[in-house]
Amino acid sequence: MSRPIKYIAIFILVGLLVLIRFFEDSLFYDPYLTFFENDYLYVDSPRREVAKLVGFTTLRFVLNTLISLAILFLVFKDKSIIKFSGLIYVIAFVVLMMCYLYFVINPKQEDYYLFFNIRRFLIQPLILIVLLPAFYYHKIKK
Repeated sequence: MSRPIKYIAIFILVGLLVLIRFFEDSLFYDPYLTFFENDYLYVDSPRREVAKLVGFTTLRFVLNTLISLAILFLVFKDKSIIKFSGLIYVIAFVVLMMCYLYFVINPKQEDYYLFFNIRRFLIQPLILIVLLPAFYYHKIKK
């Protein structure tokens, strides 16, 4: 793949990540979007449908993961990096989703900050932001 096409593809994939974030209100069911935008430390957790919330959070995580893996593939062209990243994403999903479910089912005001950050890792492509420089550093040290 030529360099300009590679950069255009990466730009399009990053654009998809931005579009997911931009249209999150209309694409995904998440009562915590407005909850965490407001003064959440002084109000109760919003009413929610747990199964629907978990389903849409999973969908968003999967979309972000697939786009992130495509970006990693375009940047590094190494299948072993993609396999390892996929494993990291699966482990992260299981661990984060268990914590997320705990906080959704047992909301306590003193746990809102931790819940906010766990939720952030599930709905935003933060793992990509960690993996890109890590693999780049590994590549230049090799």
